Amino acid sequence: MAASPLFPPLDHALVRALACETVAQTGLPLSRQSLADLTGRVEKALGKSMSRSTVWRLLHEDGLKPWQYEHWIFPRDPEFAAKAGPVLDLYAGQWQGRPLGKNDFVISSDEKTSIQARKREHAEMPPQARQSRRIETEYKRQGALQYLAGWDVRRGVVLGRCEAKTGIRPFGRLVTQILKHEWYQSAERIFLIVDNGSSHRGERAVRRQRKRDRRLILVHTPIHASWLNQVEIYFSIIQRKVLTPNDFANLDAVRLRLALYEELTNRCPKPFAWKFTREKLMKWLQRASPHFVASPDA
Repeated sequence: MAASPLFPPLDHALVRALACETVAQTGLPLSRQSLADLTGRVEKALGKSMSRSTVWRLLHEDGLKPWQYEHWIFPRDPEFAAKAGPVLDLYAGQWQGRPLGKNDFVISSDEKTSIQARKREHAEMPPQARQSRRIETEYKRQGALQYLAGWDVRRGVVLGRCEAKTGIRPFGRLVTQILKHEWYQSAERIFLIVDNGSSHRGERAVRRQRKRDRRLILVHTPIHASWLNQVEIYFSIIQRKVLTPNDFANLDAVRLRLALYEELTNRCPKPFAWKFTREKLMKWLQRASPHFVASPDA
């Protein structure tokens, strides 16, 4: 956009520079700048007036949005790429450089912890003209449960169960449920993708599952990389569509709702359209953590 006579390009650059400046550098007791804060600093720096709407327009049209932020965990695992690579290969239908067979299954598994049953003090009010649906704020806790699930990456089906606690034994019962299901009776290999939670952490967990059934191959995501585990997408869906707003009379109502949604999902299975590849991983690491040195084995 062309600069106006009142505010030449150098003024525009100053506005963007002040907006991108770390708030601590301003000397003000702020964690974020409001539009009014920024406009006042711009006017002081320019020595002339500039309206808040002009400041907003300049920032709105720019590619940088300094007022936006997101929480972030930088990659800390020194073997991040080496561990993430096999997971992404499985999503792409490969293992150790070879295509997966028709009897190979990839199951993304994890626990969704502390799902509460919150019984509202009053029944909800349905939507009316000029009034949205209303959910009572106050509630009584009716307990909490843990939901363990295995998402079949290639088929788009899910098997889940509710447990009182997480741990090695509850996770083992989920694995038993998977092994006994007719879908996996003819499996040659079952790849279980898991994070580094205590229920399935480290080489001991790998050996434990292999000892149980030679077809089981446990594959860990890197530390702080649960976003590479596709079951987390399924968990986000049930959080949004099944558990929100949380209004359950008891834990049995939660169990029933989760089981019914599993059934609904499995009626019309649809795998997630996963597009994050090894190549994109390396580009992401270079952008997200310039200090990160990828493993030579990646």
